[in-house]
Parts: sequence; C-alpha cells; structure tokens
Amino acid sequence: MKTIIGIDIGGSTTKIVGVRDGKIINPLKVKADDPVTSAYGAFGRFLAENHMTVEQIDKVMFTGVGSSFITSSGMYGVPIQKVDEFTAIGKGGCTITGLDRCIIVSMGTGTAFVRVKDGEAQHLGGTGVGGGTLLGLCGKMLGLHSVDHIMELAEQGDLSNVDLTIGDISDVPLSNMSAEITASNFGKVSDMATNGDIALGVLNLVFQTVGMLAVFSTREEGIKNVVLTGNLTKIPMAKKLFLQMEELYDIRFIIPENADYATAIGAAMLGIA
Repeated sequence: MKTIIGIDIGGSTTKIVGVRDGKIINPLKVKADDPVTSAYGAFGRFLAENHMTVEQIDKVMFTGVGSSFITSSGMYGVPIQKVDEFTAIGKGGCTITGLDRCIIVSMGTGTAFVRVKDGEAQHLGGTGVGGGTLLGLCGKMLGLHSVDHIMELAEQGDLSNVDLTIGDISDVPLSNMSAEITASNFGKVSDMATNGDIALGVLNLVFQTVGMLAVFSTREEGIKNVVLTGNLTKIPMAKKLFLQMEELYDIRFIIPENADYATAIGAAMLGIA
C-alpha cells in the first residue's frame, strides 16, 4: 500500500506526516514563513529523511489556514486534496487517543475547540490566546522570541510575584477554590518581579485561559475528556498547569503521543478511502 501524506500549514509552522497501513510515519515540522514554500520544503524533507520517492506517495492531504494558498491540482505529479481544518482536528484527536467522544483543543498560534461525538466533529469556537500570545507578550516584555528560552526562564519563576490568588483576597476558600487558585492573572505584579516570574506568568495566563474555555465546553456538552493538541503541548509546564484544573473541575486533560501533529494526522487519515 502506498503512503498518504498529511500536511497542516499553520500560522507559524507547517507539519507533515505519512500514514501507511494505518501507521504514522516520521512526523516533522518546518517554519511556515511562506505557506507554499514551507509545504514543498516539508514534502521534500519528508521524502529525503524516509528515503522515499514521489512514486511511493498515493496522495497529499492539505489542511490548515495556509492551505488556501495551495492552488495547484498536484504536487510533483501526486494528487492533492484539501480538507476542512476542524474536521482534521477532530479526526486527528480521535485517531491518536482512540476516543470518539471528547473536546479537542488545538493550541497553535491561536486556539480552536472542536467537539467530537460518535466520530462527528463540530467546531465550537476558539480564542486568539495561544502560542502567538506567548511569543508576542514575551517578545515585547522580555525580548525573548524563542519558546525554548521562555521555558528555560520560566522554570526560575515564582507566580506569587505576578498573579493575585484567592488566598490574597480571602481568608477562607471560595466555592471549591483553594488559596493557591489564581484570582487575577498579572493582578499582583511586584516591582521586584524577575524576568522568570514574568515568563511563568505569561505561560500561566495562556494555559489557564485555554483550560477554562475547555472546562466551559465540557460542561455545555456533558463531556469529561479533553484532548490537548498543537505545539503548546510540548511545553513541559503544560501538564502541571492542566493537572491543577483537572483536579479542580473533575475533568480529564489528555496530552497524547504526537499531540503536536494531530491535525496533520487527521488530514492524512481522511485521505484513506
């Protein structure tokens, strides 16, 4: 059986995976400064790294915001097909978790929320808060434009120098919220706050915003499982911060293997006849 390629052209990165016999082959990503160039570059790199030829590819499935710039009917003679991004998010999230009922959160430059019931995906909405927010705020406030550098700095941070907590405003717990729960992101920025404190505060703001919107989605839809996908899932602190919300709101946040490639995987899987 030939390989089906899935390419997700996002706002900042282009991701590509291969699928053969239902198995995922060597996911990889490139920067998406130009959608067409990055797509062709990713395709060539995939072939080279896997020692494959064009003749071994059955079709190329495109998705993502940048896929609209792909106007040709083929790629080096291989047929191409475009699929709706939210359908690809749903298919990818279900493929890598085995679930058929969940909320899938795609955390890229911004964040999209997709509900899946019985294998059917529906876009619920989204937020502009995401990886672009993280890089934009840290770039302006700290002069850092690398996620790796932001994470390294954040590991030295202390949220008590940045965020206002329930314990800062109340002597007793409110509802089911303990003293450590955030009452206001950046609501208590100390004059002595370090760059590490600020970096951690921005990370916390992004993940808490995304997490709470996911919580609201589960309550509206009566779903307990939330599948986290996209580039931000690779940040180690994500697991810790989402675990706090998991315990507080009695839902399950799942970061599966290849979570950052879920949309590309979904696109490829949709190409299987």
